[in-house]
Order: sequence, then C-alpha cells, then structure tokens
Amino acid sequence: MTRPAEARAVEPELPRFGRTARWVHGLVGVLMLVCLLTAAVLYNSSLQVLVGHRRVVELVHVWCGSALPVPLVLGLASAGYRAELRRLDRFTSADWRWLRSRTRRDGRIPVGKFNAGQKLNGSLSTGAIGVLLLTGVVMLSTDLAPLSWRTGATLVHDWTALAVGLLVLGHLSLALRDPVALRSLRTGTVPRRWAETEHPAWAAEFGQARDGGDA
Repeated sequence: MTRPAEARAVEPELPRFGRTARWVHGLVGVLMLVCLLTAAVLYNSSLQVLVGHRRVVELVHVWCGSALPVPLVLGLASAGYRAELRRLDRFTSADWRWLRSRTRRDGRIPVGKFNAGQKLNGSLSTGAIGVLLLTGVVMLSTDLAPLSWRTGATLVHDWTALAVGLLVLGHLSLALRDPVALRSLRTGTVPRRWAETEHPAWAAEFGQARDGGDA
C-alpha cells in the first residue's frame, strides 16, 4: 500500500541564489540593520538615555558602516555573484511594463530573475551605501574637512539614512509577505510553480536549458 506522503509528487525546485549571493545579502542586511538601530539611538535623546553607552554605540555605528561595502566587494570574486549583478543592472521593457501594471504579480509579464522593484531596490541601496560612506568619512574628518563641509555632510547623511530606513522597512514588509522568496535566501532554491508565476521568463530559461541538453 502506497503511503499518502509517497503518493504526492514532489514539486521540483529551481536553484535561485548561490551561496555567495546569500552570504552577501545576509551580511549586508545585518550590518545595515545595526547601522539603522545605532543611528536611531544616536539621533534620539530618549533612546540615548534608555540605552546609554553613547561612545560604544557610536563606535559600533562607525565600524558597521565602514564594513558595509566589504561583503559587496568580496562577493565580486564569485562568477555567480557577478552574474547576479549583471541581471540586476539590466532594465528591460518588461520591467517598465511591470512597474506600470496593477496586476504585475499574475505571471503575464515575462519577468526575469529579478523584477523591476528588486532592481530598483538594489540600485538605490547600493547608491545609498556609497553616499552614507562618503558623508560619514567627511563627518569624521574633523582635521581635514572644514566645518561647512561637515555640516553639509551631516545633513545629507541624516536624510539618506532616513530614506534607507524607509527602504529597508518596505523591503522587509514585502519579504515577509512572500515566504517562498524569504526561504530562498536560506535554502537557495524555489519551487518551479512559484518561479513560473513570479518570474516566468527566468523559469523558462531552465526549460530551454533542459531542451537543449536533450537535443
């Protein structure tokens, strides 16, 4: 007698993220969250009183902020990671259609491995890290940068940090609504059915590769 668990066909999984991409995403995410939390403590006097140890919080903020680009740069040693970046950097006509569509998640638009929202998030996050790092360096250069530079850098740094905080909150909110995508950052794979609905053009690549291999 066949067991019910054995009778059910196992849904095939597609490889979505390599180990390097998952590690880079995780490390950058942790560093960014620490930077945002410590920034909130440094900016809000009530939180400063509650947490205390302002100098320690400031050092953690500076060191984590300085380390933010490190995983991104080290990841470039991986060919798979570089391939992911090329996909993120390529905006297609389907991406513009996806942004304009109100039914963008119905699988009708041929979305590649990353949708337009993910590409915009990647670009904005990378740009913001660069701005925060540069302005942070100016803010700390008390002996090299004039006061006007440091004042301007502080203003840009604060507003950019606020924008990044909102971006991260939006990113987390969307991620929590899609447990399959969230799981893929841990396991590296997604069910084929999910891929065919959310990223049909990317899912089709596997079918083409299989057909080519059978030929």
